[in-house]
This record gives sequence, structure tokens and C-alpha cells, in this order.
Amino acid sequence: MISFCLSRPGDYQEEMTILFVFSKGNRYFHKSKVREFLISYFCSMETNRQKKIGGVLQKDLADILQNNLREAGRTGILISVSKVKVTTDLSIAKAYLSIFPSKFAEEILEEINEVKPKIKHELAQRTRNQLRKMPEISYFIDDSLEYIENIEKSIKGDENPISNPDLLDKRKKS
Repeated sequence: MISFCLSRPGDYQEEMTILFVFSKGNRYFHKSKVREFLISYFCSMETNRQKKIGGVLQKDLADILQNNLREAGRTGILISVSKVKVTTDLSIAKAYLSIFPSKFAEEILEEINEVKPKIKHELAQRTRNQLRKMPEISYFIDDSLEYIENIEKSIKGDENPISNPDLLDKRKKS
């Protein structure tokens, strides 16, 4: 039996214990489940390097996406990159995009995924002095503003989401 005590700074020193119990023919915790848990628990802890690279990618990606929209002749649409999360090995990045008006969000996301290699190349050209290898970028729609707007509408209206939480849509996890 091996016992680990894991705690993150800022969690008011909450302690969490994970027991790995192995016997010859019987495993009580499957290795992959424990690995998934550990990765999900510590993923929110970004290193300074990850934050810097995420910031550089966020700034340049917003610039590139706005320029591509302008070149395509699409007017009246605003794209902002709300967050870029980079994995610890710096090989994968997740870019969260806020698209206004939101009725064009799915359509714009499909167009972005079609020209993903062109965007990656242009981003690599801009960051060639800062990054050795360009991470593979996945694009997701950031729905946090819509979620907040729904909460505000519900609070201002007759329906109270605090007393009836079923009124609000569940957020999509990406």
C-alpha cells in the first residue's frame, strides 16, 4: 500500500489522500483512472513558462484571426481569444474564442478549423524567435459570457435560479 498526500497552494491546505492498493491478481484502482485524476487535479497549475507562451499565442492568434476575417470580407463579426491553455510539454494548446454575435459562432469555428494549417504557419512565423516547436492548437468556443448573461437575465426576471437551478442550462465542458 502506497499513500500520497496531495495539496495545492491556495486550497486552504485541503488534504487529499489517494491510496494505491495493488495485489497480485487484483487491482482496486485502475492505473489509468488514477492517472486521469492526477492530471485533471494538477492541470490548473500552470508554470510561468506555460503562462508566458499562452499569453504570446493569445496576442498573436487574436491578431491573425482578425486579419483573416478582414481578408475574407466578413464584417460585423468580432473575435477575441479569451484564453490559451498550453500543456506542460508545450505540444498542445487550447484556444478559447469569444465570437460576437454568437449566432455566427459555429460557422466561424468551422471556417477556422478549415484554415488551421495556414493559421498555425502564420503563428509559427510570428513566434519563431520565442518557440522552438509550434504547439498543435485546438479551437473551442468560450461560452462564459452567454452563461453569465443567462444568469443575469434570470436574476432580473421573475424566475429565480437560486431557488430553482434547473432554469439555467448546464455549461459545456471542453
